[in-house]
Amino acid sequence: MSAVLGACAGWNFNMFETITAAKTLYRNDSGKVFMLTAAAAYSVTIDSSLKVAGSKLKFIVDEDTPTGAVTIAFGSAIVYGNLEQQADTAEDNRVACAGVSNLIVGTTALKGDYLEVTSDGTYFYVSGMSSIQTAMSTS
Repeated sequence: MSAVLGACAGWNFNMFETITAAKTLYRNDSGKVFMLTAAAAYSVTIDSSLKVAGSKLKFIVDEDTPTGAVTIAFGSAIVYGNLEQQADTAEDNRVACAGVSNLIVGTTALKGDYLEVTSDGTYFYVSGMSSIQTAMSTS
């Protein structure tokens, strides 16, 4: 079965799209699942049209240790939430997002690491998981 691209997403037929280079996401991309691969560093820009209550995006790393980092750019410090990362010790490896502009998937990320983003119309809220310490960061 192949993925259907470019249609409005829903629970029955969620749409998958692979991103391999710089791209801007718009309101009609809400509900999609984006598979991230990176032969070189690039940015995914979140257009302000996605800042509406109920918009949702999911990003999944589709390869082990991508060659380049992927920056998900929101344009201003409007992202809140937590990213959980694997810990080798009892330390807290949570990446707190307290009004950040960018989410960064680094080159140590592994296939299956993910970020989920939703908006209430004013802010974006993120949760995510990485199996490698320091694979995800913010700026």
